Amino acid sequence: MVIEMKEQIPLIRVENMKKYYPVKGGIIPHTTGYIKAVDGVSFSIMRGETLGLVGESGCGKSTIGRQLVGLEEPTEGNIYYKGMNLSEMKKEERRKIRTNLQMIFQDSYSSLNPRKHIYEILAQPMLYHKVSTRETVEKDILKLFDMVGLSKNVLGRYPHEFSGGQRQRISIAKALSLNPEFIVCDEPVSALDVSIQAQILNLLRSLQKELHLTLLFVGHGLGAVNYVSDRIAVMYLGKIVEIGRAEEVFRHPVHPYTRALLEAVPVPDPEAEEKERGILQGEIGSSAAPPAGCRFHPRCPYAAEICGKEEPAMIKAAGRRDWAVQTKKAADGAEQTAKDADRTAQTAKGGDKAVQAAEIGDKNDAAADMDGIDNGHYAACPRILDK
Repeated sequence: MVIEMKEQIPLIRVENMKKYYPVKGGIIPHTTGYIKAVDGVSFSIMRGETLGLVGESGCGKSTIGRQLVGLEEPTEGNIYYKGMNLSEMKKEERRKIRTNLQMIFQDSYSSLNPRKHIYEILAQPMLYHKVSTRETVEKDILKLFDMVGLSKNVLGRYPHEFSGGQRQRISIAKALSLNPEFIVCDEPVSALDVSIQAQILNLLRSLQKELHLTLLFVGHGLGAVNYVSDRIAVMYLGKIVEIGRAEEVFRHPVHPYTRALLEAVPVPDPEAEEKERGILQGEIGSSAAPPAGCRFHPRCPYAAEICGKEEPAMIKAAGRRDWAVQTKKAADGAEQTAKDADRTAQTAKGGDKAVQAAEIGDKNDAAADMDGIDNGHYAACPRILDK
């Protein structure tokens, strides 16, 4: 999916977002610690783009989505919508833009009021926010149903009378009913059958293209996320460990965790030759007491001593099969290393394998790039991996 980026200001920009939940304990309840669900995340989403967010359960994906639509407030950091800082807006100002930020929830049944039929569920918000009038609301709802592939004959039914796929279509219609610019899709297909998943994914793609929507698609499987996304961000234990164009991340993953996610995907062919898989050892760490240094290092097959001491920076990797990721300490000499590697590649002959190096800018350039303007490929890994 190729999206033409006409604006340089991202529709959504997140700077150093953190969300900590207090842990209470003791005879007299008091805060004994914090669950660091999201811990210093930065990214941006351009208008008309779909950013996929993938990772294991408990890594903070859904928490990010809830912050973006205003269901929760971040502990630290800033969220910008069209360049405006949401945390600095007055209540009335935020209320005006809330209709532009919507969410499709993972559990469609819980997101629909079981005491109301579908017509009421859709009509009341549209009337309250003056998206429709009493004279036009029914016509607008029928238009929504036509867009999501539902019959007008079901408007009088209640949520429990629908199948899982139908309820998810209703949830999509509910999110679209207020004419939003940005929608968080929080694992919208994880509870559905495979055939229904394909229908919902195709529906989201067609609606995104038809209505020029901007999406954050949260999911577990890289395959489904890659299908609908322009860029992919991989999360592990509250942090983004890799981000880049969807095809680049899917075909040439840089971070060991991203590679492990791809290797875990089963091959849908019983006659296919079983490939060697790098199965991860251990369980995902605790958000209450995350590991020092790189949070993935206790499970990483390439971990070195430095991995448990220094938290790796997000560093730009070249878009090649052979790549290198350097530590913060190597940043000073990285530019010269990249130039030397390019010269080596140009002078290499025949089947000689040239050493390729990642191009790394200084910290300020990296921060500017991470705003999403250049949509580069980044990873947080202090090890040079060439396998």
